[in-house]
This record gives sequence, C-alpha cells and structure tokens, in this order.
Amino acid sequence: MKLAKERIHTGDLYLPDDKELFAIQLKKLDKLYDFNQTRPTELDKRASMLKEMFAEIGENCYIEPPFHANFGGAHCHFGDHVYANFNLTMVDDTHIYVGSYTMFGPNVTVATAGHPIYPDLRQNNYQYNFSVHIGKNCWIGAGAIILPGITIGDNVVIGAGSVVTKDLPSNVVAVGNPCKVLRPIGKKDIETYFKDRAIDWDCIEEEVGIKKPN
Repeated sequence: MKLAKERIHTGDLYLPDDKELFAIQLKKLDKLYDFNQTRPTELDKRASMLKEMFAEIGENCYIEPPFHANFGGAHCHFGDHVYANFNLTMVDDTHIYVGSYTMFGPNVTVATAGHPIYPDLRQNNYQYNFSVHIGKNCWIGAGAIILPGITIGDNVVIGAGSVVTKDLPSNVVAVGNPCKVLRPIGKKDIETYFKDRAIDWDCIEEEVGIKKPN
C-alpha cells in the first residue's frame, strides 16, 4: 500500500493527518507564516522567500500578504509576472499550475482537495486531491472559487464571485455560480473596457509600445 505522502498526487483517498505527512506540512506552514509577517517594504525578501516556498515561481511575481496555502506553496507552479491580491488561498495539497501574466483579485480560492460524500469515510478524515491548471494571462475576479481538477485556458476572465465547477476554454469571459461562459473575447474588447469606455490606443502605444490590433 502506498504511503499517504505518495497518494496526495494520485487522486487516491488518503489520510491527511498521517504523522509523517503532517510533519512535512508543518515545516512548510512555518515558512508561510514568516512570509506573511514581512513588511511592505521588504519586497526583495518576499521574492526570495517565494522562490524557497514554491515548487516553481517565475520572474517578477508578486503575492500580497496574507497568502494562505495548505502546503505553504510547495505544490504551486507559477509562471512569470503572476500577481495576487490580498488573501489568495491555494489549497495546494497537490499541484496548482498558473501561467504567466495571470492576475488574482482579492479573496480568490483555488482548491485541489476534496472529501468523499459517503459520511463514514469523511468522519475518518479521508481526503483526495486533483490538480488545477490555470492558463496564461487570465484574470480571476475577486472572491472567485476554483474547484479541484479544473483546467482553465489562456486569456480567460472569470467574474467576481464565480464558482468554477467545470473546465473553461481559452479566450472567454465566464461568470456565475456555477461559472459559465458568458461570451468570447472579441473585437469590442479591443475598442472599449469598463462600461463601454473607449481605449486610448495612442496613449498605450506611447507608454508601452503596444499598437492597436487590426
């Protein structure tokens, strides 16, 4: 029989209070505690700590404390330029993959862990985990919840407060509980942003060199 620490990444049922596994988890949580005690001016220290805490983290990533993670980020894989606002919760009992340039609003939860519906198993603390994959350049709105086993494509915008229970394709706006595709990202989004306010492409080209798409 596989040990609990071997079953956390397989989707098999396991006991999360296994002594060996729990000891490993506590060491990770100690590092997370230290990260959350850093001062706003200690940006270099935070960046260095994240590289120690995470399974993988790219360049120019920023996580605003407090940050919460079941294994202190040890099973989180971030690309470059990922931004997370206050109270990002990563239930990282198994792996969470986040593509470059993705942004998280405040109070977002990404969960990999679940518990059996059968009550006797739940009473005895059984758990299972399935990894989550979030693509590049996504915007996850405030208070959104992403459930275990979900895959989200690239360039996806998820509305605030949404609960993502099924996979989402690339290049869509999705909202609601349960979260559903509202519409594709299209030509209108090149012309306007908030409440049909026009995008000033001349200003953007001057500031960052991006030209209006044809």
